[in-house]
Amino acid sequence: MNKINLSQKFSLFNEYWSPKIVGELNDSHIKLAKLKGEFDWHHHENEDELFFVVKGQLLIRFRDTEISLDEGELIVIPKGVDHLPIATDEVHVIFIEPKGTLNTGNVITEKTKQTLESI
Repeated sequence: MNKINLSQKFSLFNEYWSPKIVGELNDSHIKLAKLKGEFDWHHHENEDELFFVVKGQLLIRFRDTEISLDEGELIVIPKGVDHLPIATDEVHVIFIEPKGTLNTGNVITEKTKQTLESI
């Protein structure tokens, strides 16, 4: 059992849209990521996805609406729901997802991370 200092962990990397594993919870990974710019439209066929904003503001577009998340807010996106994350400025987020979840879900792009680094 070790505590995790989020500020220290976020200071270990600078890449955007490249999640890092910081822990495991049952059959899920706890991931940190820095986001900036626009991601890709995608959905996850079999997994719900939790976004928790630690720093900054994140806009998530859906096909019929959009939701803005501020620091300290989170959203759970149900499996199968198309979404497009957008970070105008740098945003720090925590994801909780089942192990093996691809960051780009049902699409493969240059942003797809097949394997993730643990920090």
